[in-house]
Amino acid sequence: MPAADRALLDDVATRRTFAIISHPDAGKTTLTEKFLLYSGAVQEAGAVKSRRQSRAATSDWMELERQRGISISSTVLHFTWRGWNFNLLDTPGHADFSEDTYRTLCAADAAIMVLDMAKGLEPQTLKLFRVCADRGLPIVTFVNKCDRPGLEPLGLLDEISDRIGLQPVALSWPVADGPSFAGIVDRRAGELVRFDRTSHGARMGDEERVGLDKARAAGGDEYGCPPDRWDAAMEELELLDAEDAALDRDAFLAGKQTPVYFGSALANFGVRLLLEGFAELAPAPGPQVTAEPGEPRPVDAPFSARVFKIQANMDPRHRDRVAFLRVCSGRFERGMTAVHARTGRPFALKYAHQLFARDRETVDAAVPGDIVGVVNATGLLVGDTLHVGPRLVFPPIPTFAPEQFATVRNRDTSRYKQFRSGLERLDEEGVVHVLRRPDHGDTEPIFAGVGRLQFEVAAYRMSTEFGAEITLGPAPWRFARSVDAADAAALRGQRGTLLCQDAAGGWLVLFASDYALQWAREDHPGVTFTPLGHTAEAA
Repeated sequence: MPAADRALLDDVATRRTFAIISHPDAGKTTLTEKFLLYSGAVQEAGAVKSRRQSRAATSDWMELERQRGISISSTVLHFTWRGWNFNLLDTPGHADFSEDTYRTLCAADAAIMVLDMAKGLEPQTLKLFRVCADRGLPIVTFVNKCDRPGLEPLGLLDEISDRIGLQPVALSWPVADGPSFAGIVDRRAGELVRFDRTSHGARMGDEERVGLDKARAAGGDEYGCPPDRWDAAMEELELLDAEDAALDRDAFLAGKQTPVYFGSALANFGVRLLLEGFAELAPAPGPQVTAEPGEPRPVDAPFSARVFKIQANMDPRHRDRVAFLRVCSGRFERGMTAVHARTGRPFALKYAHQLFARDRETVDAAVPGDIVGVVNATGLLVGDTLHVGPRLVFPPIPTFAPEQFATVRNRDTSRYKQFRSGLERLDEEGVVHVLRRPDHGDTEPIFAGVGRLQFEVAAYRMSTEFGAEITLGPAPWRFARSVDAADAAALRGQRGTLLCQDAAGGWLVLFASDYALQWAREDHPGVTFTPLGHTAEAA
């Protein structure tokens, strides 16, 4: 093997490109911050719980995120730790942003599933798990908030097994919970790990490791744990040992097992154990499936990349547009020219950055698994393929079927240019889908999306980034179907429906009820009404 190819494969072996999935408030953003803290990427974690102290999470770069205390937009965070190179795709936890999360998961090789110990598997976690399972992503589970009263740990393992079909293998174990919490047992090392609490978990605390046999002999009083809680934890550990459920990495990579870690992201308990275990277990980037030529693309093939996200105005000072590329094969070099598969034209990759939330630095080279932000990449859209050599196309990224609709009105007609530009940008990014009625054009379009919060974000960004104040009005539509262009004209004026077009020129029919769809099928038996993409429920 040539030295250059060997060096590329060595670099790829250190990459871990992953996402964190969870239900809102389970601690996803806090865990993200603690990974950055442990890697040295930040010196003090801006945990969500400390926002009243004027800190905000690094991954929440949008001002609206800082105001609401939630993650709204996917961000990319690159950090290194002990020779590993992590690309963390931080996704929104709120269900209204399922489509953005889905797009981002298309760029990941693995996922960490965060559970609240007091709540277990929650609805949004289950939806996101199904997306990961459909994509074949191996999942590591982190049970968070062990320093608060929670469910029985053995019961949580049973819930994972029963509800999502993965065999849980506990690699760490909590000793009690809430005020009685005495630490985490590192089962592979056979040690009880004690932690120093720090103010809001803003910095790393010291760890004290005690051999488990020594800890058993000392008893719970030594560690401030009531004897009954201590004895219960020791009995649980004996039960786990008796079951002898060993972790099989092949079964993990095949989506049959999930390693389970316990801890508290806010208090920094168990975070290092999780990071260390994840680095060892998670897969390095591998061959990517292609639509053309239909064969997996090896990582050492010539350069190829896939656009999985477009984001405008991350830096308000420059009003830029960043296309996020996942490098799939070969070595990216700044200034190189690739082929834009959708147009067949050369595309110069001049202004490339490595992202750290809204911060960025110029990147000269990248390898498979790395995420590169191409600045002012006019013409690139979500799902586009860039490649060197013979024609190559990666599969399209599915969109979600809209479930909410709203009419949009420009409050200041003198700012029509800003209004139109803002709609175009938000549509390209996938913040919302912008639909236009043939007789109205851009004067009164329709927002379509999974949830109402998408519309609020779109209105906020229209005002703050594009200088166009909008009014959102109620709309009676409940769902949409696509139709062929040849059938569109015949559907004008159909009762209970509205005919419109998306940005790509496709024809859609919006329906006010199931009855309206039934009437349309009866009135136009020759027309096929095709459901749109994925549904948030299915995802």
